[in-house]
Amino acid sequence: MSKFKTKKFRGSRTCGGGTSKNRRGAGNRGGRGKAGGCKHHNVRAMQRGYTFGKEGFKRPQKMVNYVSIVNVGEIDELSDQLIEDGLAQLKDGAYHINLADIGIEKVLGNGKVTKNLIVTAEKFSSTARDKIESSGGKCIELKE
Repeated sequence: MSKFKTKKFRGSRTCGGGTSKNRRGAGNRGGRGKAGGCKHHNVRAMQRGYTFGKEGFKRPQKMVNYVSIVNVGEIDELSDQLIEDGLAQLKDGAYHINLADIGIEKVLGNGKVTKNLIVTAEKFSSTARDKIESSGGKCIELKE
């Protein structure tokens, strides 16, 4: 604003802003923050991606059960490495792997089985059991 205009509004109370209520407080902006997101600022709220209300549910912590898992394909790929590390044995052309020693509870069936595996674990999925047994291996389930 030029010097002339500033001088012009001296003593005029609203400085060219209309009535005394204009340009005062958050009412001039239609509220503070996310106010009016469902009413007069609806389009702005949609553009900014604001969401209102609750969605979904939260499981109670005592119901959450974390199980450590491994896929049969990973066991097949890492079997030679497990023997080198001393976590598995090779007897009569079969890989004997005890997953309880490694800290794995369940075996899932993703991947291919190309070796003769004898796997010991707490639980097996049905597809994992089928793949291991179809390749000439064995599934030994530990009792808890």
